[in-house]
Amino acid sequence: MDLNKSALCLIDIQKESKFGIENIDSVVENSKHLIEQCRKLNIPVIYTRHINRADGIGLSNNDPLDSSGKPIFYCTGTEAIEVIDEIAPKEEDVVIDKFRWSGFYETSLDIILKSLKVKHLMIGGLVTDGCLMTSVFDGYFRDYEINLIKDICATSNEGAHMAATLIMANWVYGIKIYDSSELIKKLQGKDYYVWESEGPDQLQFTPENMREVYGKLNQDANLIKQKS
Repeated sequence: MDLNKSALCLIDIQKESKFGIENIDSVVENSKHLIEQCRKLNIPVIYTRHINRADGIGLSNNDPLDSSGKPIFYCTGTEAIEVIDEIAPKEEDVVIDKFRWSGFYETSLDIILKSLKVKHLMIGGLVTDGCLMTSVFDGYFRDYEINLIKDICATSNEGAHMAATLIMANWVYGIKIYDSSELIKKLQGKDYYVWESEGPDQLQFTPENMREVYGKLNQDANLIKQKS
């Protein structure tokens, strides 16, 4: 990974809490440490925010509405759309608002990354099986090297999180999957562990063996020794 051609993209780590996201505290804490390391190295930090206008303009088909006709999730005029305080953007960071799941869909994200000459995209966020996964696939289709940080991703339940992660591992060719602590080691020039895709559908999983196969993302990770 060329750090001069890298960026960290955090998908929708917002105050919206109606999903009941599992492990959100760990996501925030892990994100905080990774953001700090990226800022030390002048690696761009990019945030996306999902936005649903209170008046319904631009709302996705059948997006849930409350009794007053306003969007239930990510409604403008509420704190739900703001990035969680502990990892709030700084002035030098980039914040991109979006109206659909993928961070790339009809936003300036691709233009921003290209203007920064980014090739290596470090990415994580919420929710694993929704906005995060669609952003990963769209980034892959635009030829970015995907570096997924799985412990800054989360969703409403363990099964959905594991399934989405394994789908990305299976079908984003060449994807690299890290825990945040290992990616920080990489950024610091230390030895680190990473799992990397070697081909399509290599982690075939079933409901019965999902936890076992998900564990392979750690057990089968390779130790990469940094050159001194």
